[in-house]
Amino acid sequence: MPRLLLVSLLFLCGFMAEAQNPLIQIKTSEKSGAPVFGTTLKITNRADSARVFYGTTDTLGILKINLPGNAQYTISASSVGFKTQTKGLNVTDKNLSVSFILEEDNLLLQAVTVTAKKPFMKQEDDKTIVDPEPIASTSTSALEILEKTPGLFVDQEGNVYLSNSSPASIYINGREQKMSAADIASILKSLPPGSIDRIEIMRTPSAKYDASGGGGVVNIILKKGVKIGRTGSLNAGMSQGRYGNQFVGVNLNNNEGRRNSFLNLNYSRRNSFEEVITNRSFSTDNLISQKAWTTFPGQSFYAGLGLNYELNKKWDINYDGRFNLNAGESNASNTSIITKLNNPSPVSENLNKVGNNTDAYGITQGFSTKYKIDSLGSEITTDVSYNYFLNKGNQDYETIFKIPAATGLAGNGNWDNGRNLFTAQTDLRYKLPKKILIEAGLKTSIQRFNSETKYNRLNGDVEEPDLFRTNTFNYRENINAAYVQASKTFGEFILKVGTRLENTNMYGHQTVPANTSFKLRRTDLFPYVYFSRKLGKIASYEMRAYLVARRTITRPVYEYLNPFPRFIDQYLYESGNPGLRPQFTQNYEMNISFEDRPIFALGRNYTQDIFTSVIYQNPQNPSVAFRTYDNLGKNQETYFRLLGAVPPGKKYFFVIGSQFNLNDYNGLYENSPLKFKRGSWSFFTFQQFKIDKLSTISLNGFFRMKGQLQFYELSNFGNLNLSVNRQFLSKKLMITASMNDIFYTNKNDFTINQGSISAVGSRRADTRRFTLNLRYNFGLKKKEDGGNMFNFETD
Repeated sequence: MPRLLLVSLLFLCGFMAEAQNPLIQIKTSEKSGAPVFGTTLKITNRADSARVFYGTTDTLGILKINLPGNAQYTISASSVGFKTQTKGLNVTDKNLSVSFILEEDNLLLQAVTVTAKKPFMKQEDDKTIVDPEPIASTSTSALEILEKTPGLFVDQEGNVYLSNSSPASIYINGREQKMSAADIASILKSLPPGSIDRIEIMRTPSAKYDASGGGGVVNIILKKGVKIGRTGSLNAGMSQGRYGNQFVGVNLNNNEGRRNSFLNLNYSRRNSFEEVITNRSFSTDNLISQKAWTTFPGQSFYAGLGLNYELNKKWDINYDGRFNLNAGESNASNTSIITKLNNPSPVSENLNKVGNNTDAYGITQGFSTKYKIDSLGSEITTDVSYNYFLNKGNQDYETIFKIPAATGLAGNGNWDNGRNLFTAQTDLRYKLPKKILIEAGLKTSIQRFNSETKYNRLNGDVEEPDLFRTNTFNYRENINAAYVQASKTFGEFILKVGTRLENTNMYGHQTVPANTSFKLRRTDLFPYVYFSRKLGKIASYEMRAYLVARRTITRPVYEYLNPFPRFIDQYLYESGNPGLRPQFTQNYEMNISFEDRPIFALGRNYTQDIFTSVIYQNPQNPSVAFRTYDNLGKNQETYFRLLGAVPPGKKYFFVIGSQFNLNDYNGLYENSPLKFKRGSWSFFTFQQFKIDKLSTISLNGFFRMKGQLQFYELSNFGNLNLSVNRQFLSKKLMITASMNDIFYTNKNDFTINQGSISAVGSRRADTRRFTLNLRYNFGLKKKEDGGNMFNFETD
């Protein structure tokens, strides 16, 4: 607490000192008076040439910056197509205004060419960086951006898969989201697509990252108001399939000298459907056929606020706060018919209706600092964050018996789940002579999860407690970690070696319906090796190879451990498994990049104690099945990935690729030997063509052959999305029209034959949609009598 107080005082003192500096307004314009947007301004202190300030004019051609008084400065203004101009400035203790009227440089204009363009995908050491901008204009949420990113696969539960059969860990701004896939998907649905700066994909993350990334890491980095001056954007749109979605959002950025801030607000309404048809044999001559139709209406609100303050040349302080609210429903209608295999006449028929209402709240508060040790890039960073997530809801269910006619069943319940997560970490990055880099850090995370579920059933007109579905469960988790890694460059070689030590403490306590508990305490070591070598050049472009090896752990989340049964219908329910053990994976990957663009990868994963979603049949009543998670044995997975691309910068660019996965399982399923082997192909592409300077057309999609999801064997499926956008009003307004899943091929048939479960079925959803998106970028001007970033008027 004293340290936090000291840092807060330093922040306030620095803020007050900086606020007392005079405000300098610099305006750049053409001879016609039109503002010159994006002019680079270099401000140099004449007495101390090491003190240099940089800035860029906003859409009004204005930069406002606070400069220390009683000093003389030289201001240099440069912009593409204009001659560079220089002026002197004597700053006292009063506010000043400076104007530049820039002259066109005709010779320079004739010679201007675009020599570099931000690549859509590029390789940086052991991670792939994706620029989401080409996809954002055709997407309605962050989750949809992930669905459209080449090489990523998002299943219907919200899990994201990279190179193997284990889902990836999701990070936002470098912080792992320790929650269920459904909860993460809920957050990503409320996150506006324009708020993402980049996506970092790490299939074999280094020792710096948590060892829980057995399926890799997807790190979503949000924008932080990096634009100089005061700018913003408005975004609104609609998406129509069988059901309609609507969304609207605003983004404000404010940057003045050493202070910058941003505010994102987004609201959306949505609805969609899912249809699942299943035929399951539950005895030698009995078949249960089910057809379930579910709708998912809901609405969400997202707010993000960030503040950054540069105390001096050494210290940076950041605040990151996010709030999201999701109010959702699911209304399911499921017809179940039991027949004899040799007689199509129904033996039994009933209708199950289930309605869920859920309110989910999420609050994230993060505070971080960065101390620059030297000018070589050495630094110490600290990050403290607190997350609170509340999930409350209620359910009503009813079973109507048609054949034979009988008294129906009905009941209701409610749940209240609360999760608190506190994380603190510090990282050191120190550069030594002879191209040696040392990285080390400490981290601790404390998670508390409380779940209380109460159900009642109706017996005639009398409501009685349903002890089977009523449950109270508490979960505690504390993970402490330390890592160290070092890298050195040997000519054309780069070697990085590190290890991570993690101490895991898990405690679960069920109090209702029975008093049971479990404990887990263990300490594990996770080594990491990275090797990179330059292979040569082709047409002046560098080709480089990478070898990476790492050991990881996948811990079961609270959703997998919580034993309370969740009613799906009369013949199916879900339940967690408190005895679930963590799984360990050893990953090896070799990949090749061409001019920092990944083109080929080959890897293998060895997984022990693998746990996955399974379906078991109730031995007392074979017509009833339940879904849970269980440790099944080991899995050896081999994969390779191939990518090809034409880089952006010209009229046409594309990314096209494929990936092959071969899974080989060995273990036990329902105490019987398990042997399962299956290979699957995935193909994906993103293509963009510039029709003219203001219009582009984009095409993206994927296709999966012989897909696999846990032990479900999937038929071939995929989707193709087409979008067209055009800019108006001097490129301030962009209108995008898109069609998702044009041919309605993002649906599949599935088969499962494991243990006592033998079933086939099909699944389809509201994936074919037409979307219209409008985004307007504007400049902002602070009112003279205002003093904060929220007093704005548009020009």
